[in-house]
Amino acid sequence: MRVLITGITGFVGSHLAELALARGAEVAGSVRAGSRSDHIEHVREQLRLVECDLRDASSVYALLAGTRPDRIVHLAGQSSVAASWQAPAETFTTNVLGQLHLLVVMRQLGSTARLLVIGSGEEYGHVEPEDLPIRETAPLRPLSPYAVSKVAQDLMGYQYFRSHGLDVVRARAFAHTGPRLAESFATSSFARQVAEIEAGLRPPVVEVGDLKPRRDVTDVRDIVRGYWLLLERGTPGEVYNLCSGVDRSIERVLHLLIDLAAVRGIEVRTDAARFRPGDVPALRGSPDKIAHTLGWRAQIPLEQTLTDLLDYWRRRLASPRG
Repeated sequence: MRVLITGITGFVGSHLAELALARGAEVAGSVRAGSRSDHIEHVREQLRLVECDLRDASSVYALLAGTRPDRIVHLAGQSSVAASWQAPAETFTTNVLGQLHLLVVMRQLGSTARLLVIGSGEEYGHVEPEDLPIRETAPLRPLSPYAVSKVAQDLMGYQYFRSHGLDVVRARAFAHTGPRLAESFATSSFARQVAEIEAGLRPPVVEVGDLKPRRDVTDVRDIVRGYWLLLERGTPGEVYNLCSGVDRSIERVLHLLIDLAAVRGIEVRTDAARFRPGDVPALRGSPDKIAHTLGWRAQIPLEQTLTDLLDYWRRRLASPRG
């Protein structure tokens, strides 16, 4: 099986590349000019990397014509809710136009590849307490530019399945974390700050934003295992939640990390600059659909995930390039 992963050098892309290689697939990945490849250095010689700007249709044509994949996982894009408030136009252009080019070129080439469209639990947005846990049939009420762009990708995938018969499967992954997550995301920011405190690189203070929202957090390695199942056995046109079915406050996640620290007496300090408008108060998904049809459930305990994330930052800070 030939698998193409857009955004292969990123957090999720690198974990999926490892899994695909372990399953015996030939793996190609799209990379942007000048992008860092730290996350895939340990498997780089087993990968075929192709420079591509997904916002350019001719570049996408060359990517698909040159790799001829059987499966495509579209992970490239602007993935930060917080960043989308600062650059809404860039977020929408990058996420929506990039996927549109993939779909258009697949039609041009007569591709029969399966495309996995990666959505987000953020698509559900405004959720009433009685709507929890969120099922795939819940209305989409996005509350950030990022979430709007993911709704557009999601529905575009469905439209190309329905209108043109492309083999498209859609995933709505709720929050996920683990080693290699960028520090612009809350859990990784907390873990890096704790590791810096341990190393004596900062005072014993963790700076945080709003800790009240509740999130359904899953290990990235469980998420990519779900993606692989959808590539193998997902039903074309269908959408699947990937989530743990358990929500915790961001404050609870922070204190789990602080409890893992090698030092005591860490203070938590609120930084108003870290707050963002229109934050979703609570997101807890139902994984029942994918559990009942494909047998997937989250397996890695959150405590193990956070331990591995903290160890990742400890290694990063201890390395010469840290």
